[in-house]
Amino acid sequence: MRRRRPPPYTPPPYAVAVPVAPVSFASDNYAPAHPEVLAALTEANSGHAVSYGEDPWTERLADVVRRHFGEHALAYPVLTGTGANVVALASVLPRWGGVLVSRHAHLHTDEAGAPEQVAGIKLLPVAAPDGRIAPSDVERAAVDLADVHRAQPLAVSLTQATELGTVYEPEALRAIADAAHARGMRVHVDGARLANAAAHLGVGLRELTTDAGVDVVSFGGTKNGLLLGEMVVVCAPDAVAGLENLRKQAMQLASKMRYVSAQLVALLDGDLWLRSARHANEMAALLRTTLDDAVASGRAPGLAFTQPTQANSLFATLPPGVADRLRARFRFYDWDAARREVRWMCAWDTTPGDVEGFAAAVVAELGAAGSAAST
Repeated sequence: MRRRRPPPYTPPPYAVAVPVAPVSFASDNYAPAHPEVLAALTEANSGHAVSYGEDPWTERLADVVRRHFGEHALAYPVLTGTGANVVALASVLPRWGGVLVSRHAHLHTDEAGAPEQVAGIKLLPVAAPDGRIAPSDVERAAVDLADVHRAQPLAVSLTQATELGTVYEPEALRAIADAAHARGMRVHVDGARLANAAAHLGVGLRELTTDAGVDVVSFGGTKNGLLLGEMVVVCAPDAVAGLENLRKQAMQLASKMRYVSAQLVALLDGDLWLRSARHANEMAALLRTTLDDAVASGRAPGLAFTQPTQANSLFATLPPGVADRLRARFRFYDWDAARREVRWMCAWDTTPGDVEGFAAAVVAELGAAGSAAST
């Protein structure tokens, strides 16, 4: 009996080319992985390597992190930003401890209760109108340290750059850290966009962390060109306990750790982290300048910015209907729908042409909305 020849190969649906997504100003998470990061992954993808971090790439990452954050800094690669935050905070808090956060903090608004559910951490939000916590917030929270009926505020978590795109100066970080440490609190930085803050301020990563009194950092990778991966950086080893065990319990210990570490090495063992963050910031600044000029010349009626543009994000309010019409061509998010406030973000791969096209569309929609309102 003759064998029947198999039918011609048909690629599965997921292998079919898809159209390129429209230009997005929604999040730096939308951007692809940086080619230099992909090249590092290809280089790491050769031969066998011991799993769970006992590999040459993770060893090299430890050296790179000490160079950036100080000679005593420790590196713990993880898989996600939420995982980094949960593991970092759990390592500095006892079971009865709470953490002071901005009410805008990603920890509080966008992590699905992970700190509470996974680590049993009580979040203690404060107003922080521009996204930044002040030393006075720490002082007020410390009143509860003597009250057995209240969760004890034993850590402060700062986001750098903040969820509102603002940046803490090194002196402000030091003032908060001093206030916290004087009351027995630890200091954590959610550094999902720490690179953008450093690029804006023109300082190194150590100046915004170890030298400012920060104890532990969640260092961001995916928002700055990584395919996958973040990192917990311990700046003060005496401040943490059980972090390796907590990382495993929180499902953040990757078996093939070399692929996470190789990306972080590519980002940090050179200036890729700074080049990418600086470019994203510059594109946001270009968009802000272009639209500010349009407002000043009367070509963008109804546009108002709600926060300074210090990193790679812009926050603005728009007249009714404008955001929805713009979203037919460009993706971005409402920040506060009740106020008609939107957030526009730039990434490492945003181009001046992207900015020019988006700004022109914003001005055109605002002009149309202004003409309709006047008739």
